[in-house]
Amino acid sequence: MNALNPASPAGDPAGATEIPTRLLVHALVRADGTVDADQLYTVAALLGMTDQQVRLCVRRLVGEGRFIQEGRGRKATLRAVADVTGSLAPDAAYVRHAYRQDAGLAPWDGTWHLYAFAVPEALRTARDALREHLLHLGAAPVQSGLYVTANPVAELVRAFAARLGVLDTLTCLTTTDLRIGDTTEPRELAATLWPLEDIAARHTRLAAFAETRLDRLAHGPQPSDPERLTITVELAARFTTAMAPDPLLPPELLPPTWPGRRARRLTADCWSRLRTPGPAGRTADLRLFALYADALHPADDV
Repeated sequence: MNALNPASPAGDPAGATEIPTRLLVHALVRADGTVDADQLYTVAALLGMTDQQVRLCVRRLVGEGRFIQEGRGRKATLRAVADVTGSLAPDAAYVRHAYRQDAGLAPWDGTWHLYAFAVPEALRTARDALREHLLHLGAAPVQSGLYVTANPVAELVRAFAARLGVLDTLTCLTTTDLRIGDTTEPRELAATLWPLEDIAARHTRLAAFAETRLDRLAHGPQPSDPERLTITVELAARFTTAMAPDPLLPPELLPPTWPGRRARRLTADCWSRLRTPGPAGRTADLRLFALYADALHPADDV
């Protein structure tokens, strides 16, 4: 579907981004668990979506039991059956760790964490799930059945393996002396194990987008309330695109010019401005803001 923001300036260094209609609905869930249909259709139009797209998406979400619809058309209210915000954004604890790293509050101790498993073919589904969970936690494959992280996530891995019933196939170990071929230098190992160029490019695009929107929010002309919501949705989508594949390697393992820290700082500044009252004097009361309220400022409680 074409869900590109037609308001994006030509030659926008951030590039365009596709936003699924379902993601838009989830992003507009307010603190009380409701979505205002008029607001939904307005923001959808600003993102280049048609009313038909929105209607079909709402129908599917209601049919799946994720929302209850009260009223019809633009006068309707959607009520979330469960909190769906997490489907839009990375885990808040994961985001908090990223900002703690950026603030110098989570230095690397030089330890590599390794995970090996040999799940039999009869349990292929569990084996695939364990592999995907390791990748989700930022692990990189060293060779078949052996993964490594720079962050201590062993308890999370063990808990997941236990739920799958394959804990007895999992081996966890740590080392400060990792060698792959002739490579031993930590930064070189990180560059070998993780696709850092691709991850850096995602952060660079996020930073470019956040910077242009931050300039508009700070220096005007001020966007309307629907436009502010549109920026909020786009920012959330781009933040997820940048963060989801990021293993959150400690700064000690990254190039000195790593763009992730700047991208996250600009994103946090953007979020802060978007949470302030708009031209109509209203504040967007979205669950999305509550999700990241503490995670974006980890140094405040130190």
